[in-house]
Amino acid sequence: MRDEPLVLGIETSCDETGVGIVRGHTLLANTIASSVEEHARFGGVVPEVASRAHLEAMAPTVERALEQSGLRLSDIDAVAVTAGPGLAGALLVGVAAAKAYALGMGVPLYGVNHLAAHVAVDQLEHGALPKPCIAMLVSGGHSSLLLVPDVAREVIPLGSTVDDAAGEAFDKVARVLGLPFPGGPHIDRVAREGSGTAVAFPRGKYDDGTLDFSFSGLKTAVARWVEAREKAGEPVHVPDVAASFQEAVVDVLTRKALAACREHGVSDLLIGGGVAANSRLRALAQERCEAAGVRVRVPRPGLCTDNGAMVAALGSDLVAAGVSPSLLDIPADSSLPITTVHV
Repeated sequence: MRDEPLVLGIETSCDETGVGIVRGHTLLANTIASSVEEHARFGGVVPEVASRAHLEAMAPTVERALEQSGLRLSDIDAVAVTAGPGLAGALLVGVAAAKAYALGMGVPLYGVNHLAAHVAVDQLEHGALPKPCIAMLVSGGHSSLLLVPDVAREVIPLGSTVDDAAGEAFDKVARVLGLPFPGGPHIDRVAREGSGTAVAFPRGKYDDGTLDFSFSGLKTAVARWVEAREKAGEPVHVPDVAASFQEAVVDVLTRKALAACREHGVSDLLIGGGVAANSRLRALAQERCEAAGVRVRVPRPGLCTDNGAMVAALGSDLVAAGVSPSLLDIPADSSLPITTVHV
């Protein structure tokens, strides 16, 4: 295998079929087929619909990645795939496809952790990760704080949500406000026309001394506030509600992230996951990190949401670290713990 191998990454943990190709930390291709429109009418991701969409999109998405990179399948040196966590059926499609490609091409297979891949992807934009760093991952399924001594070998959980993930709360509040699914981008857009201080929504676990999150109470508070206004015949100014809800979420996220940096003596913070694309989170994190003397890294929005490039990036790190390839009988594990970076 060459010094900087070409790694093909496959991501199918939820509703996006992602395929990426990297050489070291250089991104060569990143193609995505999303089934989000098929789920929109249900107000959330339907696992069986997602699995079927992955089956239909897999081969064409791989072909588009090869075309984008100007490569052939025979050029690929290794295949990496998300083995978990995620939706079981969706993961199975990606894992089965990755096994087939690896076996057919006679190259090693690396089953990787979806959350660790969200950490590794930042290297495609900002270079090698500082060791150690604190990573805050926020998405529709996860809200986690991690200590990352080495993304290819050791990731230590520090805190997580005890109920709803941040992205899940965005989706549910968007539904209350009559905004489309997925809710995150729409709340972000509408909130720019509102005031983040218009409504004093609660901040769950704000001063509890832990690094855990809670967004269920906030989601319920927004729903009750809107319900009370409507029952009283009073207008609901959606931009103000959206901005106030968003401010409550990002206030807690950035506060806890900086607390983790202080507690562990780490001066580098990485923010990843779909919610990291939120403009207010990015702005507030930058502002508070500068004030605290902490360096913050956030990938561009296209690398925050689920994609194959992040899987390829972690696969490349595993190859470079000399980690042994996965066996061809690796399972798809919907509850794979973050402490297991490589299956």
